[in-house]
Amino acid sequence: MMKKDDCIFCKIANGEIPSKTLYEDEDFRVILDLGPATKGHALILPKDHAANLLELSEDTASKVLGVAKNLASKMQEKLHFDGFNLVQNNGEVAGQTVMHFHLHLIPRFKDDGQKIGWVPGNPTEEELEAIRNQIVE
Repeated sequence: MMKKDDCIFCKIANGEIPSKTLYEDEDFRVILDLGPATKGHALILPKDHAANLLELSEDTASKVLGVAKNLASKMQEKLHFDGFNLVQNNGEVAGQTVMHFHLHLIPRFKDDGQKIGWVPGNPTEEELEAIRNQIVE
């Protein structure tokens, strides 16, 4: 188990700090967010420390979406939401405030007042091709 001593999410994920736990297994703890966007807003926390997606082990990365799917299914049954967002921020500029990988599962209800999105750009075909080439070459 890789933990970072000064990481609050490591402490929560590994049971050192109490939380409103919704699910736990050997790799993850899922908790209710203390500053929820909506009713049932949960955080999926790996027990091993990784600052962001790029540091996450392949094994943990391959399991996290399954945890999200299973929990979303259970939450849909119990909370009867109309949709949900999965949000995962990497780095301060992207909105990450705790530098321990976590995946937000945010139930969405009609007229809940939340806005999660971005302003769509309008690139030309040439700009898209140049970006594609930059990434794949």
